[in-house]
Amino acid sequence: MKHINYQIHSSENLKLFGRAWLSEKPDLKGVVNLIHGLGEHSGRYHHIGDALNEAGYHLAAIDLRGHGLSDGKRGDIPSFERVLDDVGLFLQDSQRRFGNLQTHFLYGHSLGANIVVNFGLRRSAELAGIIATSPSFRLAFDPPKLTLFMGKILAKISPSFTMNNNLELDALSRDQAIVQAYKDDVYVHNRISAKLAMSLFESGQYALDHAHEFTLPLLLMHGTEDRIGSSKATQEFADKAYENVELVLWEGYYHETHNDIGKEKVIAKLIAWIDEQTVAYQ
Repeated sequence: MKHINYQIHSSENLKLFGRAWLSEKPDLKGVVNLIHGLGEHSGRYHHIGDALNEAGYHLAAIDLRGHGLSDGKRGDIPSFERVLDDVGLFLQDSQRRFGNLQTHFLYGHSLGANIVVNFGLRRSAELAGIIATSPSFRLAFDPPKLTLFMGKILAKISPSFTMNNNLELDALSRDQAIVQAYKDDVYVHNRISAKLAMSLFESGQYALDHAHEFTLPLLLMHGTEDRIGSSKATQEFADKAYENVELVLWEGYYHETHNDIGKEKVIAKLIAWIDEQTVAYQ
């Protein structure tokens, strides 16, 4: 395995940090392009990179604007459409960088899963499939009505105002080593702007309302005991979508299924599904 870092420049010349884990297998199959979740960064997916590399795939990833080693105010976005633009640039760069590999997948977790599903609905790209784990279509709990009301007002009058995202860290994984590593990670932050918060609600509802329009092969995975993102909303999306969507509910798993106890099964399923789609796409 070879690990490289690079930069991508957004449409307004913001520097987006990229990294890739490169497989050294002689028969490379394709590239998986990763979008991480809220507050975290792409460096937390190195074990996914190792597994994909062993299976014959490169893993490319970027830190979203306002996250990790990328530029931008922590936890803030100018608009959801601009984030989709960033993903489009990331895919274009990946296709140029790994041009000899024609099979590309888009993979997102949590906020990233919301983003990749909306990208599949609203944008066009040459993709063999999309993977969305614990998508944030809807929260697993009902936020206070006053919080929602104030968020809508702030999104209009002061959209870049940031606040604590109040993420329940113990709900990330049943593996306490993962929770502690998250707490100790200097590149993880707990900020979210009014604009990003409202964009999450709106884009999640958009995905649910337009699920029947999704045409790409899609793997949805969610833990049944996720207290952050709603597994019921993921089920709702799958029920509304066509038959090229596969839903896997992991019994007892928390929000980060790929980091939970029993993550080996989750990663194995991810790779098996990618292999199936690679064969179908070629």
